[in-house]
Amino acid sequence: MRKGRLEAFSDGVLAIIITIMVLEFRVPEGAHLHDLAPLWPKLLSYIMSFIYVGIYWNNHHHMFQAVQKVSGGVLWTNMHLLFWLSLTPFATAWMGENHFALWPVVVYGIILFMSAIAYIILAKCLVSIHGKDSTFARVLGSDLKGKISIIIYLLAIGLSFVYPLIGFALYAVVAAIWFIPDKRFEKNISSMLQE
Repeated sequence: MRKGRLEAFSDGVLAIIITIMVLEFRVPEGAHLHDLAPLWPKLLSYIMSFIYVGIYWNNHHHMFQAVQKVSGGVLWTNMHLLFWLSLTPFATAWMGENHFALWPVVVYGIILFMSAIAYIILAKCLVSIHGKDSTFARVLGSDLKGKISIIIYLLAIGLSFVYPLIGFALYAVVAAIWFIPDKRFEKNISSMLQE
């Protein structure tokens, strides 16, 4: 099975997710800059989520450059990832609308956590069809950044019960860790395509 349709579908879903998020903005009543002030929580939530969707798109793209084949299992694990990412607009809007209140920040964190888990499952599924000794598996490696992210998400969700903005700040830390796209695949793409 070829990977092109999976990549095109994923790109389309991620584009729709970003579009839905921006449609949550309502035009302010007035025409002055100070009329924008009440929008800051929504804007901050949107910026964070836009960055996260961009991070997933970048890393998904880099990983799939190295993919030689996909299976039904890969299609379903990719759909699992897209499911969790598709909940991002809801959590983004809820969190911004409620000025980073406890439960919206916790739910946002749970969605980020589950998206990370889904990405790891997708990567493991790709390793299983390429082989444990493949260049793909070797380049993927132990995924230290992924494991650190999971720990920070869990810590952030827990600390949100103390003060929600701590959780939000830790979500920003994970985004900062991943802001530069994963170079593992990019560096090794030529050797991987020869397999």
